[in-house]
Amino acid sequence: MAYHEGFYLFAFLPLALICYQIVAEKHRWKVLLVFSFIYFYLFSGNLVIYLIGSTILTHYAAIWISWIKMKYTQELSEVPKEQKSAIRKAGQKKQRMVLTAAVLTLLGTLAYLKYTNFFLENVNSLLASLNVDHSFAISKILVPIGISFYTLEQIGYIADVYWDKIEPEKNLGKLALFFGFFPLVMEGPISSYETVSKSLFSGQKLRFENLKDGFLRIVWGLMKKMVVADRLYIIVDKIFTNYQDYSGVVIILGAICYTIQLYMEFSGCMDIVIGSGKLFGVELPENFKQPFFSKNAGEFWRRWHISLGTWFRTYIFYPVSVSSLVKKWNKFGNKKVGKNITRIVTSAFTLFPVWLCNGLWHGANWSYIFYGMYYFVILMIEVIVEPLTNKLTKKYNLDTLRIFKTWIIIFTGELFFRAESLPAGIAMFTSIFTDFIPENLGSISLGVGYADVFAIVLGCVIVGIVSTLKEKNVDIQAKVYSLKTPVRWAVYYALIFMIIILGAYGTGYQPVDLIYAGF
Repeated sequence: MAYHEGFYLFAFLPLALICYQIVAEKHRWKVLLVFSFIYFYLFSGNLVIYLIGSTILTHYAAIWISWIKMKYTQELSEVPKEQKSAIRKAGQKKQRMVLTAAVLTLLGTLAYLKYTNFFLENVNSLLASLNVDHSFAISKILVPIGISFYTLEQIGYIADVYWDKIEPEKNLGKLALFFGFFPLVMEGPISSYETVSKSLFSGQKLRFENLKDGFLRIVWGLMKKMVVADRLYIIVDKIFTNYQDYSGVVIILGAICYTIQLYMEFSGCMDIVIGSGKLFGVELPENFKQPFFSKNAGEFWRRWHISLGTWFRTYIFYPVSVSSLVKKWNKFGNKKVGKNITRIVTSAFTLFPVWLCNGLWHGANWSYIFYGMYYFVILMIEVIVEPLTNKLTKKYNLDTLRIFKTWIIIFTGELFFRAESLPAGIAMFTSIFTDFIPENLGSISLGVGYADVFAIVLGCVIVGIVSTLKEKNVDIQAKVYSLKTPVRWAVYYALIFMIIILGAYGTGYQPVDLIYAGF
């Protein structure tokens, strides 16, 4: 029951809306909780125990941290000044112990489920290369949907309580709803309790404005997913599965098509998710902001999968940047090697764990780890050349060139990201330079016809126009609503019939799972 499927759109979601509306306001959050766990159970069955267990752990860890804080705050008010420092340190140490234990338990569960077999496979390969006559058994481990997403939310929640950014939620049910809210649980966006909880628990009645906004956003997402992404899947799967059969120019086509497919799929899913939340009056964070207008890789990651980047920046980058090790280096480096070298080394200290975790978060595959390290190297190069880049940018108008350069970086990264394995990715990348034969692409069979190409191009043009207008700060939604009634409804019907007529589904089309649901 993925978000783009008929059962979700025409049965599950409408039933949830009806039940939500007919109960009393104070109980509406409970309706969302029930539907959220039904949704999770329909996907993962008994694996729902992981969500329940991690939610209980997170709930009581946060309350424990808050209790320790309250206890030692009370003690501080009752003791002489000379004893306050020791009591404060003792309290902070106990809080850190609870925080560390909870975070390690959550990460340990995630690591066991997602990375055990990857680790054992690599150990077995190492033992075989050393001619050791032993290997570890590899068993299939079932992984619940969304665990990478809700685990990060749980870690962020505990850290926010530890940092006094939020008060711990006393109601376990409400916290369970935050972590398991059905539009969020499969693919995010990774949300903070502070930004989502108020609208999630408010129980506001269904409003026409919210229904209208949510419906339009869902339809927009369905168009991107079903008209463009699912058709591109056919081309991408054929090229990446049989890459040995194609020359470098076709590999480039595959990398470009996959990048567009991934964007249309993931951003389209986010549109459906945000639209679903909007129906209930729940405001969810945006996850994309016209990423293909980025002028460098750093800007691209501030516009692409925004919630993941925000999480890494908040809970890894900032803590590392203010750590004692980095502070000591900055003090030493500014005196001994100069500000520029110090800045570069500090950037390496802070960016490396972010991009290693980024690669590992996406999955147990060397391609994903390489992908993270690829962007680490690219961003370090940008840090090194930043003074020269700023100087040239002020002197010349290089925006178009910089955007094109960023596209090359993006397409190359996604080639390795999608490759079946790291050796396959290297082979595909190498063929671009060693086997670049400008074949007649029209004569190559990639599994799609002219009608499919037309639908892909049409969808891309529409999304491109909308993105360009949004980049120019045009409020597209307000523009649509300001149109005269016949014109406005013509737009609505055009989107709906585009999905019905041009959507990739039915006989001859293989159902395509949501890409990020697997992470």
